[in-house]
Amino acid sequence: MSRIDDETAFAGRDKCAVAGIGQTAFSRNSGRSVLSLATEASLKALAEAGLSVEDVDGIVRCGDDVVTPYTLAAALGASNLAYWADTGPGGVAPCMMMGLAMGAILSGQAKTVIAFRSLNGRSETRLGSGGKRAGHQEAGGGGTYDEYYVPYGLMTAGQTFALMTRRHMLEYGTTPAQLGAVAMTCREHANATPHAIMHDKAMSLDDYLASRMISTPLRLFDFCLESDGACAVVITSAERAKDLKKPPVLIRAVAGGEPQDHRAGMMFPVTTRHDMTELGGRKGGEVLWKRAGVGPQDMDIAQIYDCFTISVLLQLEAYGFCGKGEAGPFVESGAIRRGGSLPINTGGGHMSEAYVHGMNHIVQAVRQLRGEADMQIEGAELCLCTGGPLPVGSSVVFRRAA
Repeated sequence: MSRIDDETAFAGRDKCAVAGIGQTAFSRNSGRSVLSLATEASLKALAEAGLSVEDVDGIVRCGDDVVTPYTLAAALGASNLAYWADTGPGGVAPCMMMGLAMGAILSGQAKTVIAFRSLNGRSETRLGSGGKRAGHQEAGGGGTYDEYYVPYGLMTAGQTFALMTRRHMLEYGTTPAQLGAVAMTCREHANATPHAIMHDKAMSLDDYLASRMISTPLRLFDFCLESDGACAVVITSAERAKDLKKPPVLIRAVAGGEPQDHRAGMMFPVTTRHDMTELGGRKGGEVLWKRAGVGPQDMDIAQIYDCFTISVLLQLEAYGFCGKGEAGPFVESGAIRRGGSLPINTGGGHMSEAYVHGMNHIVQAVRQLRGEADMQIEGAELCLCTGGPLPVGSSVVFRRAA
C-alpha cells in the first residue's frame, strides 16, 4: 500500500492546535526592524493564548526570514528554547511551519512552538524587483537554471506568472475580467476588514481594467501588495490547548507537493514543464485530502495564496474545487465571494490585506474558525490554507474544535 493510500499515514490528525495569534499593523513603511515586528507579533500571540515567554521552547521560521529563531528567542527573553527549524522559502513556508511545529510537539521535542514571518516587503526588501540577478549571475546557476533566462530579461516572478497566465488564456479561454474577479473579491473582503491596507479603497471592474499593464497580460491589480508587517502563531498540543485562554483551532492535516516534472529553481523552470499551468498543489492536494479525511467539497472557506490573480485560479483547479481550465468561470460566478460556495481570502488576502508570505492567511483562518473575523463566515468549521505556489506547493486544513 502506498504512503498516500495508507490510512495511518498521518497519525497527527487533530493532535495539535493553534492556541494564539498575533500580528502587527500592516503598512508600506513600518519604520521598524523586522526583529521588532517579529517580537511584537509573537508577544501578542502568547498573550492571546494566556502563555508567557517562559513557556516557549520551540520556534520555527520561513527560510527567507532575516530574523533567526534564536535571535527572536533572545528578543523575547525566552530562555527555554530547545527546538528551532527553518522551512522552505517564501510562500511555501507558513503551511509547512505548521508541519514542523506538529512534528516537534508530537515527537516530544517541544511543547509550545512559535511560528512567525516578519517582513519589510515594501520599505526594505522588495521581492518582485529581480534584485541583483541581472548584474551578478554565477555560471552554473546552482540548480536555478537562471543563466538560461536572466540574459534575456526574464528576472521576476511577475514575468513568470504572466507567461503562465497567457498559457491559461490560450488553452482555456480565461479572460481579464475573470482575473479581475479575483482582485475585486479580495478588495471587497478587505473593505470589510479595518486593518487591511486597502480597507478604504473600493475597486470596480473598470478600475481593474484601467490599471497599468506590468507584464502582459498582468496588470497592476493582478499583483499582490508590497507591505511591511509580521504575523505569529502559537502551536501546542490539542489536549493542552483546550485549557488555554482562547478556543483552539485544530490542525487537521498538512501536506506539500510538487509538479509531475518538477525542475530545480524558484520560478523560471516552470516554462520547461509539460504543463505550465499545473502546480504542485495538485499532487499535494491529493495527499492533503487523504490525510485530512475530507475533500474540497467539505471546505467552508479557503485562504488561497494570492501572489498573483492567476495563482488563485491555478490553485482552485489544483485542489479540486473545479475542473482543469474551469477556474475562470468559477470565480466569475461569485463562488469565491462572501455568500458564495467557497469564500476565499476573507481578510483581503495578499491582494488587499497585506503580503506577509501567507502568514496572514494562517491568522485569518484561525480568526474565522473561532468566529472572530471582521467579515465572519457564519458556521465555518473547516478552512483550507495554501502556500507557494512555485516551485512546490504546501497546504493545511484547519478545523474548529468541538
